[in-house]
Amino acid sequence: MASPDKPDRPISPHLTAYKWGPHMAVSIIHRATGTVMGTIGALVFTWWLVSLAAGPAMYGEFLDVFTYQSGKLNVVGWVFGIGFSWTLFQHMGSGVRHFFLDEGANFELKGNKASSIAAFVFGIVATLAFWILLWEKLNG
Repeated sequence: MASPDKPDRPISPHLTAYKWGPHMAVSIIHRATGTVMGTIGALVFTWWLVSLAAGPAMYGEFLDVFTYQSGKLNVVGWVFGIGFSWTLFQHMGSGVRHFFLDEGANFELKGNKASSIAAFVFGIVATLAFWILLWEKLNG
């Protein structure tokens, strides 16, 4: 039997035992974006269903938050939309990175760091491109 001071089993290292890098950040962000999309997405979907079932007045209130109508910009809806689309693109970019890691590729330090940074850049650039294109379409 092991003594309380020195267990026979290995001790799991804590986050403070490692040097922080983009590879750790992108992995944690990947988990967080997946959780956000699942949780917030389910809540918004439920709100949409309830407002749809409650009638035109409540559904109109839902649409006022999430749509751009005749030059009227709802800041809450746009902030939510931009944030939620960033979570989607960030999760997508880091998901592709994780796919290659699962296949046994990209474990070299330089490549791993580069793909981590590329996942962050993809999330930001894809979000900006999406909203710029959407803005042009709405105001075009």
